[in-house]
Amino acid sequence: MGAGLGSLTLALADTGAEVTAIEVDARLVAVLRSLAEPAGVRVVEADAMTLDWTALLGSAAGSEPWVLVANLPYNVATPLVARLLDDVPAITRMVVMVQREVGERLAAGVGDEGYGAVSVKIAYWAAASVVGRVPSTVFVPRPKVESVLVSIERRASPAVDPGLVASERLFGLVRAGFGHRRKMLRRSLAGLVDQSAFERAGISPQARAEDLDVAAWGRLAACSALSPS
Repeated sequence: MGAGLGSLTLALADTGAEVTAIEVDARLVAVLRSLAEPAGVRVVEADAMTLDWTALLGSAAGSEPWVLVANLPYNVATPLVARLLDDVPAITRMVVMVQREVGERLAAGVGDEGYGAVSVKIAYWAAASVVGRVPSTVFVPRPKVESVLVSIERRASPAVDPGLVASERLFGLVRAGFGHRRKMLRRSLAGLVDQSAFERAGISPQARAEDLDVAAWGRLAACSALSPS
């Protein structure tokens, strides 16, 4: 994945934005630099999945906010977006084109078909929505899948107060619940959450993972942390 030959990169630069382009393919980097650097673009040869983003962009406290604009392949879209939300607060917004099913999962809420663990993860850090649909007919060659544009706006603070429950515990519980999404929570979370925690959180143990929004998952994680071991 990367900026390729810079068609999107140059369009962004034309708006007057400060643009940093990332390209993993060494064979394209020299061409990209010849096209983009005269327009004021900084070109970085790196893999976005292993790049030290904080070193590149700076910390949130000491830098201007950044927007990620990218066309993300299916196999890296979810892990990259999740990693950037977890670790790179300098990126305050993302606008990404992804495969339709992936985009719908990123933006899904309770009741949506695509709602799952990654949806809760995104909702913890940000507000996400599908803002456009891209038919396969606009691409050459024409792919067999449809794409969507997803806007992801980082929240000023997480949806669940980290002082109430650590994000690691919350996400661990979410993964366990959605690992058996058709089971009732009292079964899928057996050994992690006892009856008293469900009662304190105001959540039915007969509920399923897909019935809980991020706030409800936060309450359950916080109350389970208070349960006697």
